[in-house]
Amino acid sequence: MKTAVLLVVLCAVSAFAQEKARVFVTDSQSWEMSGGGGGTRGGFGGGVKGGARPQTAEIIKTFSERCPSVQVNNIQARADYIVLLDHEGGKGFIRKDNKVAVFERVSGDSIISKSTRSLGSSVQEACEAIVKNWTDNGAKIRAAAAQAEIPKSATPAAAAPEMAKSSVPKLAIASDPDGADIEVDGSFVGSTPSAIELGVGDHDVVIKKKGYKAWQRKLKLTGGEIRVKAELEKE
Repeated sequence: MKTAVLLVVLCAVSAFAQEKARVFVTDSQSWEMSGGGGGTRGGFGGGVKGGARPQTAEIIKTFSERCPSVQVNNIQARADYIVLLDHEGGKGFIRKDNKVAVFERVSGDSIISKSTRSLGSSVQEACEAIVKNWTDNGAKIRAAAAQAEIPKSATPAAAAPEMAKSSVPKLAIASDPDGADIEVDGSFVGSTPSAIELGVGDHDVVIKKKGYKAWQRKLKLTGGEIRVKAELEKE
């Protein structure tokens, strides 16, 4: 069995040398992020699911045009990187206050998170970060993805897949009013409402919206799903 696993990993590393990084692009309102979690007191009911919005297609088009060194992919589970773009509402598509965050899909690690003056700048920042990270870590990323795709029946974890899934902490967070920015450990990860998975341990969660006081909590995550609603106060 170990020989089969090693063969899959070696094949992935060999194929990497001839392939571009695959990127899944979305906007924060269509986003349900995998690979991160959190929780605090209080809660809200109902599911949190994103749906594709009209501007998501335009974001993908812009990214494809301005970052030809990567391959935009429409299947999140097959991508190497997840690019999350957000922009201030009510000012047309090319915004003055844009935000971008890029995550390695398998590990969930953030490689860049920042604000920019335009959509073009956001795409440029994301593109440069992906190309650099892929050059340095592409072989490892593909190897990890290949190992993650090995059938569960070939791994000891197959005996209790549901138990392993439930052990990952998950934060479902909303706000009143909604559409507020979510920052986890200083990184922008989307807008309310969103469902986010994070690692076990301590996390700083901040909810921000113009015209309202910032809502902040330090959360200690151990597992399971926690539902939170941030009541924002006007400044």
